[in-house]
Amino acid sequence: MKAPVRLLAIAALCLGAGIVLCNPAAAQPYPNKPIRIVVPYPAGGGIDILSRVIGQRLSQRFNQSVVVENKPGAGTIVAAEAVARAAADGYTLLITTDATMSVNPYLYAKLPYDPVKDFAPVTQLVFLNQLLVANAALPAGNLKELVAYAKANPGKLNYASYGIGSQPHLAMEIFKNQAGVDIVHVPYKGIPQAVPAAIAGEVQLTFSGAASTQAHIKAGRLKALAIGGSARLALLPEVPTFAESGFPDVPANAWFGLFAPAGTPREVITLLHAEVTRLFKDPEFVQKEVAAKGYELVAGTPEAFVAFLVGDAKRNAQAVRISGARAE
Repeated sequence: MKAPVRLLAIAALCLGAGIVLCNPAAAQPYPNKPIRIVVPYPAGGGIDILSRVIGQRLSQRFNQSVVVENKPGAGTIVAAEAVARAAADGYTLLITTDATMSVNPYLYAKLPYDPVKDFAPVTQLVFLNQLLVANAALPAGNLKELVAYAKANPGKLNYASYGIGSQPHLAMEIFKNQAGVDIVHVPYKGIPQAVPAAIAGEVQLTFSGAASTQAHIKAGRLKALAIGGSARLALLPEVPTFAESGFPDVPANAWFGLFAPAGTPREVITLLHAEVTRLFKDPEFVQKEVAAKGYELVAGTPEAFVAFLVGDAKRNAQAVRISGARAE
């Protein structure tokens, strides 16, 4: 499907995904059995930690077990397909990133799921701007120095991502293109593997959120060279943005969102959204799980999430094209 046609389809089909009535034959109100939240990344990363906190709070509110299941693999495809094929009853949910919905459609020639037809958006949870961090021994403390060192040592620097087409991969490939440097891509399974690799010197660079790197930066095990977004992060105010550093088009950012299988009753979507919104209005939760980890709070409506997804797909289509990334 051509990109403009795909984008129009996203707007139409996503909006339609939520307009489904509950089954009148349902004997008990939702939820009346355990809920499973599938996360397409390994345990230990920022999205996994946030998902577990959300699951714990939902469990308390619903008086039902909420289990987080990590299903990493194939650029989030394994988890996405599992949820897309699950019953549309609200008992299997997906917390994922832009990779699943906005990148994979342009990265893969064919997917075993349709990001529009197979999912009902519940809410965009948080937005995070990613840090470009370097091994402490790398003789570069900012992007200008990194570019100079990389040009003097072409092909000798490595950077870790968490897979082809992942946000770190796209961001670094666009940075390389704009800076005119040669830095070798080394894909890992996830942030929990990529960050230690940068600390140990297996690679010299990687992208990550503040939640996974702040302690290492403050301890001197990593150096933060730049951060995505339009403003500096309050947790690390000394780190300049990519825009400040002369690279405003580097897409060093990502989002986490909650989805249900398409066809999930509208009443269930509404209840899930209401409970997540309630949680995200809790000052203690916001301070401990959002602000302290460098996230930007969103928790908007399903309709607002749909509108965001349309623009995000367009941005990522361009990023994939510029990066030249392809996956099978």
